Amino acid sequence: MNKLLETTKQYPMTEIWNDSCSVQELKYCIENGGVGATTNPVIVLNVLKKELPQWENQIKSMINENPQATEDEIAWDMIKLLGKTASKELYPIFNQTQGKQGRISFQTNAKFYRNKDLMLHHAIELASTVENSQIKAPTSKAGVEAFEEMTYRGISINATVSFTVSQAIAVAEAVERGLNRRIKEGLPIDKMNPVCTIMAGRVDDYLKKDCKEKGLLIEPEILEWAGVAVVKNAYRIYQEKAYRTTLLVAAYRNPYHWNQFIGGKIVLTIPYDWQLKYNTASYTISSTIDNPICDEYLQKLQQLEEFNKAYLPDGLLLEEFEHYGAFLDTMNQFLNGYDDLCKLIRKYMVI
Repeated sequence: MNKLLETTKQYPMTEIWNDSCSVQELKYCIENGGVGATTNPVIVLNVLKKELPQWENQIKSMINENPQATEDEIAWDMIKLLGKTASKELYPIFNQTQGKQGRISFQTNAKFYRNKDLMLHHAIELASTVENSQIKAPTSKAGVEAFEEMTYRGISINATVSFTVSQAIAVAEAVERGLNRRIKEGLPIDKMNPVCTIMAGRVDDYLKKDCKEKGLLIEPEILEWAGVAVVKNAYRIYQEKAYRTTLLVAAYRNPYHWNQFIGGKIVLTIPYDWQLKYNTASYTISSTIDNPICDEYLQKLQQLEEFNKAYLPDGLLLEEFEHYGAFLDTMNQFLNGYDDLCKLIRKYMVI
């Protein structure tokens, strides 16, 4: 049995999602126990590049049928189209689980990350694309404020661009406020499924970069455990406080980003290439979520200021979220990726 399928068979509370809206990749994920998928403009760009012959005529038709549309509008139409197409593969799971699984995430425009109202309005628009939608937005100060309002309006959120325990707690608290407002007004919450991402691999990436820039010498293996340590600490707090938000692990870089979270009530959103690697691995499938980080590793990590900002529950203030190094690196990538998607559309328009 493939290892991801074995993971979900033994520990069904540990969900596997496909980190792509490619239908071919999503089908493979579902065959191996997957119950969700995610998109963002960068993911859509990568799918279009790999599958351009399949989508090229759609791009041209949208442009011809909407002569006054901007490249941004066509780009978002394509994002919705790819997400809608992939969502059909998940509908049976969505219906079977009453909305608790089988969702596909759409991400609000990265350019809105400082504006609560723009994120909220875009979230409402994207949520109407398909019934089984989940809406991603960056975990900035404005994003946290928007998550409460999205939740209150019945949108299942997926907090992204998140790397720290303090961000995860702020998201969970915002969702609790939104859910409680709905309950107070007699609005249903039984089909909602909020999640909060911690981009574990990007925590590792940022700390490696920070150590290099500061000339700090630390064993490479230790830095491979930084993101795992952050997720496990956030997970412990989530369980203690009984938050109704589920943690989600993203940005895969090593085996630990999968095999150290098995058995937890957690979502693992895994890119296709890493699914292939994990499925053919020789690891024994057993519950590891409560396994502690090696004391020596954790002690050395805690000597790093930037790790403590990510690891400690009060490591960052709300106003500091969008200034943390990993946030800045990721937002720049998302913004540049969105620009590249628009450039791809542009070459079919400016001819």
